[in-house]
Amino acid sequence: MIDLDAKVAELAARDRGLAVKLLKEVVRIPADYVDKAADQGGDPQCGLSNHEGPRLEYLKRMIVEVGAVRSPEDVAVDAYGNLVWSVEDPDDGIPRGEKKVIYYDGHSDTVRALRAQWREKIGGGIDSYDGLVDTNKVDKAFLQRELGYLPPEGDWDHLVFGRGSADQLAGVVSQVVATRILLELRPFGSLKGVIVRSYATAAEEDNDGGGPLHVMAKVLPGAPPELVPDVVILTEGTGDARKGALGIYRGQRGRMQIEVCVTGKSCHGSMPWEGKNPLEFGGAILTEAAKAYDARDGFLDDPFLGHGTRTASWAHLETPSDCAVPDKFTFRFDRRLTVGESPEQAVADIERLAAVKAARDAGLRVDISVPRYDLPTWTGYKPGNPQIYPGWATPEDHAAIKTAVDTYRRVVTPHVGDEMNARGAGALRKEPRVDRWIFSTDGVGFPLPVDDTTVIVPDTKRWVKGTVTKHPAMFGFGAGIEQNTHKIGEAVDSRELEHAIAFIARFPSLYAAS
Repeated sequence: MIDLDAKVAELAARDRGLAVKLLKEVVRIPADYVDKAADQGGDPQCGLSNHEGPRLEYLKRMIVEVGAVRSPEDVAVDAYGNLVWSVEDPDDGIPRGEKKVIYYDGHSDTVRALRAQWREKIGGGIDSYDGLVDTNKVDKAFLQRELGYLPPEGDWDHLVFGRGSADQLAGVVSQVVATRILLELRPFGSLKGVIVRSYATAAEEDNDGGGPLHVMAKVLPGAPPELVPDVVILTEGTGDARKGALGIYRGQRGRMQIEVCVTGKSCHGSMPWEGKNPLEFGGAILTEAAKAYDARDGFLDDPFLGHGTRTASWAHLETPSDCAVPDKFTFRFDRRLTVGESPEQAVADIERLAAVKAARDAGLRVDISVPRYDLPTWTGYKPGNPQIYPGWATPEDHAAIKTAVDTYRRVVTPHVGDEMNARGAGALRKEPRVDRWIFSTDGVGFPLPVDDTTVIVPDTKRWVKGTVTKHPAMFGFGAGIEQNTHKIGEAVDSRELEHAIAFIARFPSLYAAS
């Protein structure tokens, strides 16, 4: 019998070059489309939410080519636009309905590349799609100011630059390579007692959790146990610029959008008394809301997930010209919900603002609502879900978290040198760190109402049940520093990628035996 811990780590090290090659290509792919006209096959939004098609088609092809599935039939695109592939050992002697089901989840879309800004601010040496193109033209001082954490310059040859490298294409690539390793080590028990279903989801940046929300609402109702997850591993980056790389993240706050539409009366700017200015009354609402947040009026705090937040995040003005009283001012709040906060109360907190009453008393119309996400995905699917994304937390004493800590100590700890460990900041650590995310992930798509009966969940799956929702045990483990995401010069360290691959390839059989 082989030492599965050592063998998984060995194959992850062997396949680091493959992972880097795949990552560089999925980062680069939009460059083939963004500068072409639509009638020539171009798409200026390629790679963004609802425009992931070329990237996912490439990944689908490579999953088969590198041996990350047993047969081409084991990988497909679902109606929503998620790429899904599965691996298992049909000869392990365990009935499918009794196997532990592990989901891997990573989103395949990115935020806007801002390519011109990369060229301008970094000095022309790094491109948002092509990555490092000329070391001599890199403004290293800018990168060190801009990013939350970078390793010492002598280690920069380990970095993969480009939009999405840290958020979260490295996670999707780690899933591909991990399933390849799982199949290679199948004769040695890597897949004994488990079914791994791996998702590269669509439109997460615009619609957090939309991909898994589709799975929970359209795929799992009435499904047999071999489709229902016991554990979800979210491969979003779990590094922190101060606490270290590759944390085990067991929770996050929820998120919602609150839209405020202030409708007034337009008129010529030279005689404003003839109109009712929605921009000025709306501005008063924004100002009061900001002051209320600064005073933490209406916001709760949680010792693990942190306090609820609210910030103005988007606006649109409808006006005849820049010398007129506008007709309509619409803006949105990004509201992060911590434990004990509800979407209903968050909306009510806006309704009760004095500036809202003042606008209505002055004869303006103020509509406050939760918008729905109606943009079609790249496959044409229209989600239509309200933009409310519930938070979640998996207890630290759950078997999934205990197994994650054990997995780290088996396949990561032995391969983090003392020099690396001593660096602190965002470097790799020998000891596992259990923490939580600051930002949002696909995890918000998995919770169901606690009284939901559409999805059959046997007690053996050990789902987490709260007072309002229930969900499979979830945690995050992924390459990438959280403070490096969405920034000019975004990068990921390939050493983190290697260890993330080893971790998610070793976890399934360990959990099956727990």
